[in-house]
Amino acid sequence: MELLTNAHFWVGAAFVVFVGVLVMAGVHKFAWQALGEAGAKVQAQLDEAEAVRREAQDLLAQVKSQKVAAEKQAAEMLAAAAEEAKRLGAEAQVKLAEQIERRGQMAERKIAQAEAQAAADVRSAAAELAAQIAEDVLVKRLAGAKTDPLVDQAISQLGSKLQ
Repeated sequence: MELLTNAHFWVGAAFVVFVGVLVMAGVHKFAWQALGEAGAKVQAQLDEAEAVRREAQDLLAQVKSQKVAAEKQAAEMLAAAAEEAKRLGAEAQVKLAEQIERRGQMAERKIAQAEAQAAADVRSAAAELAAQIAEDVLVKRLAGAKTDPLVDQAISQLGSKLQ
């Protein structure tokens, strides 16, 4: 009987009765249902997080492949630009050499023309000078003599040729 006077016994008995009342009322079903719903929500969130993670990984893989493709394309573009620059440089050197050659030939023609013109000018000046000297000689000779033996001889030859 000591058991009936013990407070711990009555607290334990009351607890057992309380739990029994809760079980009879079906509170455990509500608790399991609430826990199940919460677990389902958590599971749905975990599934959604996993789907987002997979999507992010796919997107990352796609971005990496695009980056690799872009780097490859950039390298190809740089190589093509360098090749084009070399080609244009070679063309420019060829054109420059052709232009220098043409200008050299043009300069040689101009020099030849200038030499020919100078030679013609010298001949012309020499001819004028010779004519001037001849004129001066003839004027002096004619001024000193009343008749010129050469002119007389030429006239006599004309007379004999006319007969």
